[in-house]
Amino acid sequence: MWARAGPGWWSRRTLAAWATRSAGRGTTGALPESALCPAADSRASDRRYSSANSQEKIDMSRFPVENTRNFSIIAHVDHGKSTLADRLLELTGAIDKTKNNKQVLDKLQVERERGITVKAQTASLFYNCEGRQYLLNLIDTPGHVDFSYEVSRSLSACQGVLLVVDANEGIQAQTVANFFLAFEAQLSVIPVINKIDLKNADPERVEKQIEKVFDIPSDECIKISAKLGTNVESVLHAVIKRIPPPKAHRKNSLRALVFDSTYDQYRGVIANVALFDGVVSKGDKIVSAHTQKTYEVNEVGVLNPNEQPTHKLYAGQVGYLIAGMKDVTEAQIGDTLYLHKQPVEPLPGFKSAKPMVFAGVYPIDQSEYNNLKSAVEKLTLNDSSVTVHRDSSLALGAGWRLGFLGLLHMEVFNQRLEQEYNASVILTTPTVPYKAVLSSAKLIKEYGEKEITIINPAQFPDKSKVAEYLEPVVLGTIITPDEYTGKIITLCQTRRAVQKNMMYIDQNRVMLKYLFPLNEIVVDFYDSLKSLSSGYASFDYEDAGYQTAELVKMDILLNGNIVEELVTVVHKDKAYSVGKAICERLKDSLPRQLFEIAIQAAIGSKIIARETVKAYRKNVLAKCYGGDITRKMKLLKRQAEGKKKLRKIGNIEVPKDAFIKVLKTQSDK
Repeated sequence: MWARAGPGWWSRRTLAAWATRSAGRGTTGALPESALCPAADSRASDRRYSSANSQEKIDMSRFPVENTRNFSIIAHVDHGKSTLADRLLELTGAIDKTKNNKQVLDKLQVERERGITVKAQTASLFYNCEGRQYLLNLIDTPGHVDFSYEVSRSLSACQGVLLVVDANEGIQAQTVANFFLAFEAQLSVIPVINKIDLKNADPERVEKQIEKVFDIPSDECIKISAKLGTNVESVLHAVIKRIPPPKAHRKNSLRALVFDSTYDQYRGVIANVALFDGVVSKGDKIVSAHTQKTYEVNEVGVLNPNEQPTHKLYAGQVGYLIAGMKDVTEAQIGDTLYLHKQPVEPLPGFKSAKPMVFAGVYPIDQSEYNNLKSAVEKLTLNDSSVTVHRDSSLALGAGWRLGFLGLLHMEVFNQRLEQEYNASVILTTPTVPYKAVLSSAKLIKEYGEKEITIINPAQFPDKSKVAEYLEPVVLGTIITPDEYTGKIITLCQTRRAVQKNMMYIDQNRVMLKYLFPLNEIVVDFYDSLKSLSSGYASFDYEDAGYQTAELVKMDILLNGNIVEELVTVVHKDKAYSVGKAICERLKDSLPRQLFEIAIQAAIGSKIIARETVKAYRKNVLAKCYGGDITRKMKLLKRQAEGKKKLRKIGNIEVPKDAFIKVLKTQSDK
């Protein structure tokens, strides 16, 4: 076998086969032009740099710092970020203009199916403006609230952003959240009003909204249609004019920030890096500031949008680096890389991703455990924001308790497990992390800290051991047409939310700010909000710490025996309704026995809800034709005694599918 030598490789065996085949056809045996010169079909001068088959590596030293721009595209879900990225790639010659260019940077199957961006993607564009060659590093980011961690990471490698707003929808909740992420990072913001080709588009109204909410003058807005390519060229000009070049120095020692990483099973970890100082090239020895491990650089390059190896990467540029790291934990997000024996002050890095939702993941069959284990390990290598804890359950066997950034993140992770690794799993109802402040010194010594975090409801400590319970809260932003305001305020009140602010952003749109307990919005709040507002309201939230709450641990009992897997933590006010719902679901899923089954929800020793599964009954009176009533009563009494005895000795085996029905996320909500 011949080793693959690069993107435009042709092995001797391939060349020999071509010559033989050509001879058989009676041709001259000439090789195709693409074999001799893979970049021969480049059309524009820009294409010369970006041809994926080009054997010549790009000389990145031709792009000085003042000719480099690093920018990100941020927006609410479905406002046209990926479509704009496609047009920018076409304009700069990174991809050919065809009708198939839809979501070019969205490489995952789940992204294409759902039409959303899940993972931020980088592309280096080469653009000629006023006789100067510019290097534009573009990062396309996700728009959903669950993936705002991806957005904040991407912004660290940028000096400016394109804030895309839909000309029809106007400013929405995630637009506001993403703007403030960029504002806090002190980046230049270029507002872009997209979809001006739509029939109901009203760019003037959106301009006024941007001026009122973000205090950006309306004459700075660029009106475009990314789908049709209208006025997109002016976006590139604005990037060059309005976004400053990075503050970087090539002569200093190397300082590179790892802002993302992916895992390739053949080459190990591919780290996406932004160079703040210095130069890095193949063969350099680099050290990680986080792990202090030394690596040799095997390959450096830029993404265009596919990987394009280069000789070197220089300060101010964004690219990828492969250095034989075998584990994504080695390429810690936010880590600083520097040259061996040339230590530097590490860059500030990022706050680590904070899981908002925890769910149990178990294999459907325990024989699949090892396959699922390797699938979860590989997928968490590509998605560093998932936290993993080993867990086991009497009913469902060995599994994991995984922490996710939100509900969509959990669904996407589950879908990727099924699609990419063919692994079927049982996913339990999501819970949120609670905290308990311990009361006695003995317990504090036992746990090693005064405040403990509880991610599994079965480990919830008793009230007698605890001074107070804390639950996570989030600051939610809802933007809605004003005719739905009343319904939405009622919905928020039923979810124990506290109103913080209410503001009209134009004549008929309202921005509401509420403080929500996280467990009230985690399962079905978003669906309820969308159905109440006919799909017009948008919702976004950010972490707001913890607050004290009256929490109780609710046990589920079957004939007086506690079922460990069904223990839940609820707020005192919601205990009855939650307990009743679980009991009803269990009644529908448990098979009937020869004796009666009492299903009870209990807080401590107090029963708050009950359902009964009736026993199978043999008709003991079938043989009595007439006769005295005492004869019938005697037979019924004997049957009742038998049932009572059976109930005492009868053991209820809860079938696995009953657990799955009760524990699984309720899709019918």
